[in-house]
Amino acid sequence: MSDDLIIGNKRFKSRFILGSGKFSLEMTEKVIRNGGVEIATLAVRRVNKGGRENILDYMPEGITLLPNTSGARNAEEALTIARLARELGCGDMIKIEIVRDTRYLLPDNEETIKAIGLLADDGFTALPYMMPDLTAARKMEKAGAAAIMPLAAPIGSNRGLLTKDFISMIIGETDLPVIVDAGIGRPSQACEAMEMGCAAVMANTAVATASDVGAMASAFRMAIEAGRTAYLAGLGRVLSGRGEASSPLTGFLGE
Repeated sequence: MSDDLIIGNKRFKSRFILGSGKFSLEMTEKVIRNGGVEIATLAVRRVNKGGRENILDYMPEGITLLPNTSGARNAEEALTIARLARELGCGDMIKIEIVRDTRYLLPDNEETIKAIGLLADDGFTALPYMMPDLTAARKMEKAGAAAIMPLAAPIGSNRGLLTKDFISMIIGETDLPVIVDAGIGRPSQACEAMEMGCAAVMANTAVATASDVGAMASAFRMAIEAGRTAYLAGLGRVLSGRGEASSPLTGFLGE
C-alpha cells in the first residue's frame, strides 16, 4: 500500500526533511543523497542568482525546495521574502519562520497565523514553524496551513523531544501533517517522533555537527523509516507494575 507524505498537492516517499543552513555548499548534495531526502530547506539569502556561489547549483535534480522566511519579524516581511523566493525559482512551498525573540529564537505564533493567511491567499503552500500550542495549531489550520511544524526543542540545541506531550496533542487534533522541526539531536529521537505519529522529521544541526555528516544523514533516514513502520504496525501495549511471561508457563512437560 502507498504510504506517501502528502503536503498540499505534492507527494513524497521520504519523510526526512533536511535543513541545509549549516552545511557547506559542497557538502549539501552528499547529505541529501545519503539521507534519501526529497525536500530540502534553504534560506533565501543563500540563493545568489548570477553570483559566484548559488545553493541551487548544489541541489540534486528532483529535489523539492522549501525556502524559509528566516529574518522575517512580522507577517508582511514573511510575505515579501516568500515572493522573492518564488521569483528566484524556488517554487511556491514556503516554510514560514517569524522570529522576533533574539535570545531564544522562538517563533512568534501570532504573527505566523497572520502570515499563513497572507501567503495562502497569494498561492503559496504554507508550512508554519511554530511553538507547539494546540490553540495556535488549530488557528493555523483554519488560516490555510498545509502542515504544522512544531519545534521539539530550541533551534540548534540538539536536546530532543522536550515538547513531546504538546506535539502529541497537536497530532491528535489536526488532520494536517505534523512535521517535527528544530531541536532533534539523535536518530533515536527522530524515530520516537515518528512512532508518536509525526508525518516527518526535519533535521539540520544534528547532522551538520556530527563527525561524519554523510553517515549521520543515513542514520536519520533509517531511524525515520523504522519509526514510521513501527507507528503503522501499532506499538505493543505497556504493562505497569508487573511482568508477563513471553511463553506459556502451563502444561510444560505434562503433569
